[in-house]
Amino acid sequence: MDLSIRAKKILVFLVPVIIVIGLDQISKYVVRTNSTLHRLDLIDGWLAFNFTKNPGMALGMDWLSTPTISTIAIIATIGITTYILLTLNKAGYAYLICMGMIVGGALGNIADRLYMGVVGGYGGILDGHVVDFIHFYLKIGDFSVFPYIFNVADIAISTSIIILLLFHKRIMPLEDEDHDDGKEVTDTTDKRERTGVEITKGENLESNSEGPNDKNDPGAF
Repeated sequence: MDLSIRAKKILVFLVPVIIVIGLDQISKYVVRTNSTLHRLDLIDGWLAFNFTKNPGMALGMDWLSTPTISTIAIIATIGITTYILLTLNKAGYAYLICMGMIVGGALGNIADRLYMGVVGGYGGILDGHVVDFIHFYLKIGDFSVFPYIFNVADIAISTSIIILLLFHKRIMPLEDEDHDDGKEVTDTTDKRERTGVEITKGENLESNSEGPNDKNDPGAF
């Protein structure tokens, strides 16, 4: 792949990574350091800021310890980024933007896990809790439509995954197929076969044209 195209693709991937990390960390810092935003109704009955610190996985799941979750998140992000860079030549721009938002969101939450343990006084560098504050608390009767509290990083990840699922046929990179090479080989073979037939026909015509006029023919005058 041409270096200029590769550089452009890397840039398309990195821009959403940086934007998502920036928006995520700035919004978390503002909410975390401003007590008036810890509990604030934005749209009555629908949307509010509800500052929490999540020690577990997304959507409040806590099947594993915080350091284990942090380690898995770091390894998974490194793996995803490596895969993207290795398959860059097959990737389209829409795919790279979506993957950039996913990696940016993952890094935003990893940043919390790395330093919030020290800043928040929870323990070591991998003991940090993820800051969540966006609460969509709409209820239909006694049923909560979405009872989880999330952040900007979660929005970026979820939105990108939904887009990839809905438009995967257009966005996901396709594996190289050998149809063109096979067709080229077939065409070449056909040409050779046709050429062989033409040569055979030409030889037969020459053979037929040398009838009684052949010098070696005993019946020739």
